Amino acid sequence: MANKYLDTSLVDKAIKFAVDAHHDTERRGKGFPYVIHVLEAMEIVSTITNDPEMLAAAALHDTVEDTDVTIDMIRSEFGERIANLVETESDTIIEGVSEQDSWHERKKAAIIRLRNTSHDGKIVALGDKLSNMRAIARDYRRQGDNLWILFHAPNGKPDHEWHYRGLADALSELSDTDAYVEFTQHIDFVFGK
Repeated sequence: MANKYLDTSLVDKAIKFAVDAHHDTERRGKGFPYVIHVLEAMEIVSTITNDPEMLAAAALHDTVEDTDVTIDMIRSEFGERIANLVETESDTIIEGVSEQDSWHERKKAAIIRLRNTSHDGKIVALGDKLSNMRAIARDYRRQGDNLWILFHAPNGKPDHEWHYRGLADALSELSDTDAYVEFTQHIDFVFGK
C-alpha cells in the first residue's frame, strides 16, 4: 500500500533552511554533520505531535543560536509562531562575557524561560534536550567523566547535573510522553538517581 499524500512543504523548507544554515559544521566533538542533531530533535518532536510548525521549529531550533541566522530572518521566512518557538530555544548571549563565565547565567535563564513557555514550546525544547541527553549518555558510557572536557561549564559534571535536572523540572508537564520518560532515564543514568 502506498503512503498517503501529506503536505510537507513547510517541514521540507525548514529542513533545507537548517541544512544550509548548519552547512560545513560538526556536532561538537562528534565527527558528524551538525544537522543530524536538529533532525533527531525534529524526529523526537514528531513522537508527540504532527503539527508542521512545531516540526519546522524543531528543525530550526539551533539556527539562531549557532549560525549567522537571526530571529528576524526566521520570522520573515517562517512566521511569528515558528520564530517564537525558535526564540524560546535560543541561548542568550551575554556581550563581553565568555561562554564559560556566562554559563550559569545563560542556563539559569534557559530553565526559567522553559518553565514559563507554552506547552508547544516545551515540546520543541524536549526534542532538543532529549537529543542532547542521548548524546551525553552515549559518550558517558564510552568516556566516563572525561566527556565533560568538551563543554563550557566551569565545574563540569555537577553543573551539567544541575542544568539537566532543572530542565527536567521545567519540562515536567510533558511527563506523560515517552520522550520525557527517556529524557529522565538518561539523566538518572549519567548523574545517578
